[in-house]
Amino acid sequence: HVQLVESGGGSVQDGGSLRLSCAARTGTFRSACMGWFHQAPGKEREGVASIRDGGATTNYASSVRGRFIISQDNAKNTVYLQMNDLKPEDTAVYYCAASTIASNEDALSPDRYTYWGQGTQVTVS
Repeated sequence: HVQLVESGGGSVQDGGSLRLSCAARTGTFRSACMGWFHQAPGKEREGVASIRDGGATTNYASSVRGRFIISQDNAKNTVYLQMNDLKPEDTAVYYCAASTIASNEDALSPDRYTYWGQGTQVTVS
């Protein structure tokens, strides 16, 4: 079992930056695929970015590629999402999640993930 805790959300202006953190309180994600997802009110949860293979492989949704960077620190058991040039359409609750079955092809599919954090709100205005 993996317990995930997100932090770093908040409110920023259009064009601003935030860095989200996801710490594994129990378990480890060295061998897992870690993902960041977001869910806006009335919309389905969508994959934003994923990282696997100890950090060697990353995937990004087209809407965030070039603006967001996912990374992980294995020593701290923490995954990060650096979000730059934020736009109002990025406003959502952001979740991190862990998967032991996601492949490179479906790493942004929420249904491939078993363990989820509680979410952190990001608001861009």
